Amino acid sequence: MTSSPTSPPTFRALRATDPPPDLGRLYAPEWNRHESTRHVRVNMIASIDGGTSAGGTSGSLGGPADHVIFGLVRSFADVVVVGAGTMRAEQYGPAQLDDQNRTARLARGQTPVPPIAVITRSANLDWESEFFTQAEVRPIVLTVEASRDRHERAARVADVILAGSQEVDLAFGLDELARRGYRDVLVEGGPSINAELAALDTIDELCLTISPLLLGGTSSRILRGDAAPPGRHLELVSSVTADGFLFLRYRRIPASP
Repeated sequence: MTSSPTSPPTFRALRATDPPPDLGRLYAPEWNRHESTRHVRVNMIASIDGGTSAGGTSGSLGGPADHVIFGLVRSFADVVVVGAGTMRAEQYGPAQLDDQNRTARLARGQTPVPPIAVITRSANLDWESEFFTQAEVRPIVLTVEASRDRHERAARVADVILAGSQEVDLAFGLDELARRGYRDVLVEGGPSINAELAALDTIDELCLTISPLLLGGTSSRILRGDAAPPGRHLELVSSVTADGFLFLRYRRIPASP
């Protein structure tokens, strides 16, 4: 049954006999900050047949239930990381959270909303956009030495992290974010960034929303690129459904000693 536009989505377990899911518990991070330098969680949406965008954006695959999970997953992050291409295509604005999630973040010692870090080799961004000018928490730009002619302008509206000379070194960028205290990292794509992270074997979790849509066409998968991931196996730790959407949470299985 689909929720009406005025009623919140009703989440349920896949088995009708199971109790209603506690979403806050299901999506709370499970890593130990004393034992790990960082934790990387990827959040993506795909159609039933694996497509990640319709009309050039992933937003058209979502719905009210997906928006609830999207906000909840964001609420736990120290920082949100996104590629510049995805930022432009999805018309990213400043991070926003509801009062409940903001209060929970403050209680955990986090900022009211997480900063968003944009990965860009060229640093050719619209510095006058609301993403920068209306941000409650200063954004971050992960870029390279080669774009130095734009660094001064970027630094007026964002914190600039240099992570390479010609190409962005994602591993170095994640290390630098962790050094600055951004250790719980949420990556929102796109598929090329995801593929590079998989090749580096740095994905600790994958939150995957399956949209009840047969998309067809030539849309990308959630990983796209020549970088070959190391065949990392993930284990399913939770699954809930609402309005025909399926919300899956996977985590990495530690390699055998």
